Amino acid sequence: MTFQKPSHTSTKIHLKALRTNNFKILFALSFTVFINTLSFSQDIPKNGKTINRSLKDGLIKKTDSLSVTAPSEKIQDTIIKDSIKPKKELLETIVKYHAKDYTRFSQKNQKLYLYNEAKIDYGDMNITAGSITIDYNKNTVYAIGITDTVNGYTQKPVFTQAGNVVEPDSIIFNTESQKALIYNSKTEQGEGTVISETTKKENDSVYFVKDAKYTTANNLDDPEYYIKLRKAKIVPGKKIVTGLANLFIYNVPTPLGLPFGFFPQSEKQTSGIIIPSFGEQNDRGYFLQNGGYYFAISDYLDLAVLGDYYTNGSYGIRTETTYSKRYRFRGNIGFRYENLITSELGFPDYAKNTIYNFRWSHSQDSKANPSSRFSASVNLGSSTYFRQSVNQVNSGSFLNNTLASSVSYSKSFQGEPQVNFSLTATHSQNTNTETINMTLPTFQGSVSRMYPFGSKTGSKKGVIQNVNFQYNLRAENRIQTTDSLFFKKEMFDDAKAGFQHSIPLTTNFKLFKYFSASASTSFNEVWTFKTIDKSFDTTSNETITTDIKGFDAFRTYNFSTSIGSTIYGMFNFEKEGEDKKIKAIRHIIRPSISYNINPAFDKYYDTYEGDEIVDADGTTSRDLIEYSRFEGGIFGAPNKNFSSSMGISVSNNLEAKIRDRDSTATEPKKIILLNNLNFSTSYNFAGDSLKWSPVRMSGGTQLFKNKMSVNFNATLDPYALDNNNRRIDKFNVDNGGSLFRLSSASLNASWTLASKKADDKSNKKDKGITENVRSGGRADDLFGVSEDFANQQLSKKEDTESESPSDLYNYKIPWNLRLAYAVNYSNSRRQNEISSHSLMFSGDVELSPKWSIGASSGYDLKNAGFTYTQLRFERDLLSWRMNFSWVPFSDRSSWNFFIGIKSSILQDLKYEKRRQPDVQF
Repeated sequence: MTFQKPSHTSTKIHLKALRTNNFKILFALSFTVFINTLSFSQDIPKNGKTINRSLKDGLIKKTDSLSVTAPSEKIQDTIIKDSIKPKKELLETIVKYHAKDYTRFSQKNQKLYLYNEAKIDYGDMNITAGSITIDYNKNTVYAIGITDTVNGYTQKPVFTQAGNVVEPDSIIFNTESQKALIYNSKTEQGEGTVISETTKKENDSVYFVKDAKYTTANNLDDPEYYIKLRKAKIVPGKKIVTGLANLFIYNVPTPLGLPFGFFPQSEKQTSGIIIPSFGEQNDRGYFLQNGGYYFAISDYLDLAVLGDYYTNGSYGIRTETTYSKRYRFRGNIGFRYENLITSELGFPDYAKNTIYNFRWSHSQDSKANPSSRFSASVNLGSSTYFRQSVNQVNSGSFLNNTLASSVSYSKSFQGEPQVNFSLTATHSQNTNTETINMTLPTFQGSVSRMYPFGSKTGSKKGVIQNVNFQYNLRAENRIQTTDSLFFKKEMFDDAKAGFQHSIPLTTNFKLFKYFSASASTSFNEVWTFKTIDKSFDTTSNETITTDIKGFDAFRTYNFSTSIGSTIYGMFNFEKEGEDKKIKAIRHIIRPSISYNINPAFDKYYDTYEGDEIVDADGTTSRDLIEYSRFEGGIFGAPNKNFSSSMGISVSNNLEAKIRDRDSTATEPKKIILLNNLNFSTSYNFAGDSLKWSPVRMSGGTQLFKNKMSVNFNATLDPYALDNNNRRIDKFNVDNGGSLFRLSSASLNASWTLASKKADDKSNKKDKGITENVRSGGRADDLFGVSEDFANQQLSKKEDTESESPSDLYNYKIPWNLRLAYAVNYSNSRRQNEISSHSLMFSGDVELSPKWSIGASSGYDLKNAGFTYTQLRFERDLLSWRMNFSWVPFSDRSSWNFFIGIKSSILQDLKYEKRRQPDVQF
């Protein structure tokens, strides 16, 4: 590229008189005649060569006898393109330039001067600076900032080309060779910045630097650390290749260095090695943990393969993959396997154990397919995995007692009526008892409600128009097994399968204007493929149960009706001339009475002779025992006894209107005093004794601006106990006691406190808590959080936004505290004891903008001891971070220290030291 003098630049023109030179005019005309005489076309044949005119074109057609003048033939030049390339244009594209103060062109020096907020655009090149000078003779552009006595050196140059941005103190750019010399430049390369005193720009894609600094610090004028590059080659957006390089911390050199280095620079995720953490464990020796390889398979899928190795032979394997497709679905899959060896072979404490865990989460975008949906939440594996795992990532899931999974697919067929069906596979695993319950699968189908007598237009009124029915189908294949038989063929030996069909018929209507009434009946049919037969073996004196395979079914029906209403009560405390704090209290009561009839289906029951019994007269006979062949089925056995019962329930809600603290508010503020308070019981008319069921009470409310949640429940039994602590058909008040006997009660309360500053940041979700939820734990840190500080390559980029520091010290310490209190009381058999009583707490305190501490613990008030405790410390070191986690006591006693760079490109520049728990099998 070269520059020519702009057309609009002002130039002085000197005027002088013109006169004709006759001799020069005659000489020019003579020279023109001479040139035209000797000029030849490029197509003239060589001398002596003749053209054979006897050849005729075979395609010539016979012409008309009338004489026609042949058109003149145009001979095409044999050289289509001239071998001499045309001279390159002086300017390949439009040059745009601008300056705020002035634009001046020097005719003598052939230079263009731009001053104050100068800017030049030429193709993909852009230069902004305080002062720009263009030299037309040398084809160079020189850009510098401007200096004043107030602000100093300002408006430093910014050079942009091919998406690469360079911010130097000054720059010299050659428009012909596209080369440049850049002084004191700062160039962003990926997540880092290259600071160089002198940079040579070779072309659009290659830069050479000497004695440069590479850092990810935010403060580029005084970076807290950098890697000094003696000589380096930079390919923007691709790579940085360097010779000798070592780490400097606050300009102090460290011995950490490399003879050569390669820094990949890419806007997309790339594959690479994951550097492991190292350490030592008492009973397993030295170890390497969480090392492996990351595969950036595509923009929609990735895979990380990690491994652990201990010198005593123990090892572990982890795979983590994440997949996502916008507007369709997203999910992640993880598999963990550990082969743990304790002590050495031949010693009495030698033990070997293999544990595993598989997790899968899949969610579908609601816009992907409105009529069908697929989702998965899987968490299964060894019951002892989270208790025995030595990997730090599982520390927050140590107290998990249940593993649960669900994979479901549902689809709806639009129409009238609408048809829906779903397939679901579920899994529930108790890690204490090691029992596993699975449904493989559960099928549910239904036909939406149909109103045979209802109006097709408008609302439905009356008992007849509101009559509706629907059809429901449920099919299950249920499996119950244990850890030892999981994924073995024996787990299917006791599998149970069955179908349940139900057709409910309901209607609802208004009664006496203030009551809502409903009536319903339901027909149920159950299909099963396995029944039982019972008999008594007199030899062994035991009952023998025999499984009978084959199709069988039973049918039941029932009837129910209910009536209820809503009662509003208002207590007004306002008086004329007074401005009381409590304006009014509103009490809402919703009473309801229901009646249910369940017939006896004793036709599905058989008898068999049991053990011998001897009556008072000495007569020997055998006891007849009733049983149903459908016992043990998925959907149970039909009712044996006739039931006619009445249910009574009352729900309450209390709200208050109080004076708003805001003096500008025109309306009083409404708050909830009691969210719900429910009482329920029932009376069985067909029962021969104990006709009243216990009164169950439950309630809950929220206090302190919904920061505290309280829930409670109790069971009140009206019947007394005999000397053997068994319920008898005698009211407790008639036995010398109170009206009701408190048989059980519980209270749960949770309270979240936080400073205003911490409350504003509460929407930021911690990755450790996310890991807890994926593992089936709590969605808070009351039981601790996962502390795998080094493994950040699978996490999203952290939010690095920070508040601007103030010149004045006025720092309010952000803090938060979470409390959970639970107490349970048992008195069903006069034990009169607190069965469990605990207080859990966790919190975080930000001592300074860079220091924060946290803790999770609890206290068992019944057994007088602390529960699982975890202490956390974190220090923000600007571009670095330091973490320390400590479990001070229990058999999970351990600690973990980590310090490393936040940036993902340099995340392997770290130091980690840990002491892992010595797990006992």
